[in-house]
Amino acid sequence: MRATFYEEISRNKRNSLILAILVSFVLFAISYVFLLFFGYSLFIIVLIIEVVYIYVTYTKGDQIVLKSVNAQPADDVKNRFLVDTVEGLAIAAGVPKPKIYIMESPEINAFATGKDPKHASVCVTTGALENLKRDELEGVIAHEMSHVQNYDVRFATIVAVMVGLVAIISHVIIRSFRYGNFRAKGKGGAAILVLFVIALILAIFAPLISRLVQAAVSRKRELLADSNGVKLTRYPDGLASALEKIMKKNQGKMNVSESVSHLFISDPNKSPLDRLFATHPPLEERIKILRAMG
Repeated sequence: MRATFYEEISRNKRNSLILAILVSFVLFAISYVFLLFFGYSLFIIVLIIEVVYIYVTYTKGDQIVLKSVNAQPADDVKNRFLVDTVEGLAIAAGVPKPKIYIMESPEINAFATGKDPKHASVCVTTGALENLKRDELEGVIAHEMSHVQNYDVRFATIVAVMVGLVAIISHVIIRSFRYGNFRAKGKGGAAILVLFVIALILAIFAPLISRLVQAAVSRKRELLADSNGVKLTRYPDGLASALEKIMKKNQGKMNVSESVSHLFISDPNKSPLDRLFATHPPLEERIKILRAMG
């Protein structure tokens, strides 16, 4: 298990770099389209947007995610058990204590985010605090601490924030057709039509691209986080029981963007496309594996 765990850490670091390179390549290609059809003015504007966005993604991606779900810092006094649990499991995992946040939602859920264990945050819903017993909450936090420990947080946060830039750039393209300032000068009708088709394709398929990238986040990460979370608590029934409550209680109606839904311990939004784009193994499968560990 130890070899597999450290292999996963190396794999996640490598995948984070590969993802950043691939997304940067796609963005460069889109920028080149601007250069061809709109000249240097809009190209420079788009290039600046991309560079700033990528920089902010790496340095502040976790804060962007937390703000997107309106997460608030946990109170050290009011949420004493949560704070103590996170601190204890961080010590067990051998990582610095993450920042702790709470988001308002009656559903039971949690997620971790950050660029590395030194800059990580863990967030739980009010529903988790209200409905989970102590051992169940410990199981959930241990799962998220595993994501922090093995650098899943970096890869998942990059996925959550960078894929949104494709949608932003496509929006800029569409707006360029609405206002005469950025219309291609000296280009024929065919060139304008080609760019319009590209913009339309981007606008339509940006959400689909986002879901496909999320689906590329291996389900094995969730199973690995389950098993390594159990290594921290030494009690698989705690997490199994929490997942059973999630399966029974959650309705999949959390007000969460699809771009960050893969961060959660359980999909916060139910959709007819879940079977096709699911980034989490079925809860029944995870519970069965955990119960077999007991």
